[in-house]
Amino acid sequence: MNDSLYNMNGMISFNKTDDIISDLKYIIDASQKHAYQAINVSLVYRNWLLGYRISEETMHGEDRADYGGEIIKKLSKELTRLYGKGYTKTNLYNYYLFYKNYPDIFHSLRGKCDAILSWTHYRILLQVKDKAARDWYEKEATHESWSVRTLQRNISSQYYYRVLQTHKKELVKNEMRKLTVDYEKDKLEFIKNPIVAEFLGLASNTDFTETDLEKSIITNLQKFLMELGKGYAFVARQQHIHTEKQDYYIDLVFYNYYLKCFVLIDLKTNKITHQDVGQMDMYVRMYDELKRTEGDNPTMGIILCSDTDEDIARYSILKGNEQLFASKYKLYLPSEEELRAEIETQKMIYQLQHN
Repeated sequence: MNDSLYNMNGMISFNKTDDIISDLKYIIDASQKHAYQAINVSLVYRNWLLGYRISEETMHGEDRADYGGEIIKKLSKELTRLYGKGYTKTNLYNYYLFYKNYPDIFHSLRGKCDAILSWTHYRILLQVKDKAARDWYEKEATHESWSVRTLQRNISSQYYYRVLQTHKKELVKNEMRKLTVDYEKDKLEFIKNPIVAEFLGLASNTDFTETDLEKSIITNLQKFLMELGKGYAFVARQQHIHTEKQDYYIDLVFYNYYLKCFVLIDLKTNKITHQDVGQMDMYVRMYDELKRTEGDNPTMGIILCSDTDEDIARYSILKGNEQLFASKYKLYLPSEEELRAEIETQKMIYQLQHN
């Protein structure tokens, strides 16, 4: 057999050496990269084509400012019915914006598909309204192989404008590299990306979002609530939602058919912060907007903390719903004391099992 394989049928190149472990590592790593690039190009091209088609429809449609919004709403409903996740109004609008901002991307990159960033990179780049800045971020992300988190951090911190204005560019760049070094360590970021899983029609792998202790607590909390006999129906675990800037996972989602509302539960392993409360409020608002139907009561959020020193349970209710919580919700929700006791019990059981 020939010792060299040079892009046979478009596959990876390989040169045998005397170190078998090194050779096998190269084959595995290169194959993963090759597979990702193939999936990524298809995903980006699909989204670009969807944006092109939506753009054509709105361009030749009725002459009304809200026509495009109506089209996207209708398309989202039908595509979600046919294909499931991935076709929200926000996503379709992002595809439209992608085509509008990058109308010639596949002409300029023809024959250079390795230079195409991931769809998540492009989705983040769409936040940047200044074309010069957006083009610069795209170029740097490509040449420097920035991770998604590095790109988001640099856009949020106005990195382009700081580099532009300073006379000590290397100092600014070195500071950025130091602050983002941890973001660049995850070589399997693409495997964890729920957008890739949705594109392939697969269930998202969310195991990486939970530690063993968290898994144990969440699993038993799910059983605990279902056994209360107070109208809880299980909806989802580690439910993925994303905003323009970040992906989030809600640990547990229930629907209570006595209360006629969704109940969201999020477990934290550290002490609860104001950011955690704000995040739960965001979950509640998103659920009210996207999932709540006519006849449903406002969504309820519960934040749990399994901190080593103190277990905490707090309810998250949006302003204006306090009376409903006091008069009705409390009848069907476990008390804070019950939740704290359940967390403590599961922590003790876990520790005994692992000791």
